[in-house]
Formats: sequence, structure tokens, C-alpha cells
Amino acid sequence: MDFTVENLTVTPHDDGVVEVTLSRPAKRNALNAETIEELIEVFSKLPRLGARAVVLNAQGDHFCAGLDLVEHHTEKRRPEDFMHLCLRWHEAFNKMEYGGVPIIAALKGAVVGGGLELASAAHVRVMDPTTYFALPEGQRGLFTGGGATIRVADLVGKARMIDMMLTGRVYKEDEAVQVGLAQYRVQDSQTKALELARTAAQNPPLSNFAICSAISHMQNMSALDAAYAESVVAGIVNTQEASHDRLDAFAKGTAARVRPD
Repeated sequence: MDFTVENLTVTPHDDGVVEVTLSRPAKRNALNAETIEELIEVFSKLPRLGARAVVLNAQGDHFCAGLDLVEHHTEKRRPEDFMHLCLRWHEAFNKMEYGGVPIIAALKGAVVGGGLELASAAHVRVMDPTTYFALPEGQRGLFTGGGATIRVADLVGKARMIDMMLTGRVYKEDEAVQVGLAQYRVQDSQTKALELARTAAQNPPLSNFAICSAISHMQNMSALDAAYAESVVAGIVNTQEASHDRLDAFAKGTAARVRPD
């Protein structure tokens, strides 16, 4: 996997898992325009390069502090300039959410503003004890532009998102999991994210594609249209060649059973 990127590190593993690492630790991995373009490039290509699952992580003590406010301030952007930048953010995060490859985010430290928008585009979020979530746009005279009104509101609800933006409320520890900002809280988010990615990578790619793309598409449809689309996807996925051996093992009683830990 050959990528020309300066702000990301892409590390493939032999099992089909790929690590994508935010690599601006001195800036708390804040997202400048160049990083957004690199995210678009990487997540456009990974599905076609055979990635089975992705771990999204970060160098340094923080996952991502959001929009690079220094760049934004010095660029003195016009309204139309920033609108087009926001559209590039949407392009990057849509490539992630709808790309069909499971993305597991290993979170730590700040997951703030645009960093939370980035994390919310992943399919599974794993936090460690240092992780905290916030949307401080209101205090900075800003408004979200990278999909928080879509994804973060979907995770925590409109009322909680408005509270976060108006008051600067910070979520952390068990409360962050309880409101839906992360699915797992562990001591080592990187190790757990890699474990989950390797588990997901063992699924048939077509099944993962449906789970990590079709569900999001169906959420954007009317209930009637979603029911039809779900039936079509199920017809394709549930009759794929890759499922035959697994179903045969289930029929013979040799498949792994679903058991609580």
C-alpha cells in the first residue's frame, strides 16, 4: 500500500488489518486542510486495496483536537472558502462511514470538535481512561461543519449535542459510554481496537460491506424504502458463496456457539 501522505501513517498487517495513524502530535492531531485531503485519498483506496478492517489511531497523547484553528485563523477564509472546506470534510468522513470496511477508532485524550466528528465516522469507538469528548464550538464562536449534526446527534441525541455546544459540557469515563460516544472503555484502547479489527476481518468481506455501508444508507431512507433495500441486500449477502461453509458448519453443530463471556 503506497500512499503519498505527510500527516497520516498507513501500516498494513498480514491479516488484512490496516492501521491509519494521525501523525501531527505537536498539534494534538488537529485536522488541517491537507490532512483532510489525505483522509480522502486513504479511505478511497483502502477498500479497493483489499483492506479487511482498519484501526484508526493517533500519535501522542490525544486522538484529535478538531479543526486546526491556527490554520483557520491565519487563512482568513471567506464564507464560500470555508463552505467548500466543510464539503471536503464531509467527503472524507463519508468515505469512512460508507466505504464498507470496518473502522475501529482507538481513542485517547482529546476527542474534541472535529475530532469527535472524525471519530463518529468510525463504526466502533474504543476509549481509554484519558479520553474525553466535547463540542466547544459555541464558546469559540463557531458551528460544526464536519457532520456532527448528522453523526454525533445520531449517537447521543439532539438535546445532548445542543447542550455540549452551548455549555461546553465534557463527557468522559463511563458516562461517555452510557450516552453512546463510545462502545468500549478499556485500559488500552489500541490493543482492544486491534483485537476488534482482527475479529471483524475474519467475516466475509461482503458481509462487512453490508454492515458498514448498507445500514448507514438505510438510516437515510424512509422506513418503507429501507425495508425494501434491506431485503435486496439480505438476498445478496445471505446467499454468497463465502457463507456456505459457515452455514454447513452450523447445520452440523460444529460452528462456534454464541455464548456470553
